[in-house]
Amino acid sequence: MLETLREKFADIAKENGLESEKIRVFARPLTPEEAIGRPEELDYPLLKGKERLMQAKLRGTPGQAFTDMFGEYEGTISDILRRELRTNFHRAVFISTLNATMNHVGLIDKAVHCKDEEPKRCSLELVRYIGEKFDQPKIAVVGFQPRMVDTLSEVFRLRVTDLDPDNIGKVKFGVPIEGPEKARDNLLWCDVVLITGTTLVNDTIGEFLIQKPKIFYGITISGAAKILGLNHFCACGKQR
Repeated sequence: MLETLREKFADIAKENGLESEKIRVFARPLTPEEAIGRPEELDYPLLKGKERLMQAKLRGTPGQAFTDMFGEYEGTISDILRRELRTNFHRAVFISTLNATMNHVGLIDKAVHCKDEEPKRCSLELVRYIGEKFDQPKIAVVGFQPRMVDTLSEVFRLRVTDLDPDNIGKVKFGVPIEGPEKARDNLLWCDVVLITGTTLVNDTIGEFLIQKPKIFYGITISGAAKILGLNHFCACGKQR
């Protein structure tokens, strides 16, 4: 999948005259307040220091990606297209730059994370979306997003898996948070899979591409979802 994205990214860069041009692409980890503002709830991974948003900028146009391996990088699109994608950091730089590029040329409009009380509004929109599309499905949630689990659990039956050891084994909003070893059982159980776009950065996305309805959420996977034709939900994401 990542190699397909690399090929399509190269095509987009070439078609828009960006491949050979020396363009400065800068990726840095955003502070929690820059990334998510000041929401009332304080249980987001961003606010707990578990993850950061990497932000790339192409001619001032941003693109973001969640990652647990963050740092700074500077180079051209050509440099990034040549890099091996061996770590979460390398993949976060690649994906945030892909999102910035696709945002810049007008192929996506969800490239920047929502802030303040918008994550709560997003979760309410998600409940409405799932209810209208699937009625009362059993949902396997891949990646613990607190507002989504909180809101969805009031309406639907959920099972949730996460990679964060601080979450695994806990009960959140009445839902047990299980480890990745339970993901296969949950996929067999569910009617719909709700998958964090961060699976693209940690390279686990292939485990969830099953023959059941799938919803990928968040800005991380915006560009990839457009290229690959994935069902993508991001109600409050922004262009800038």
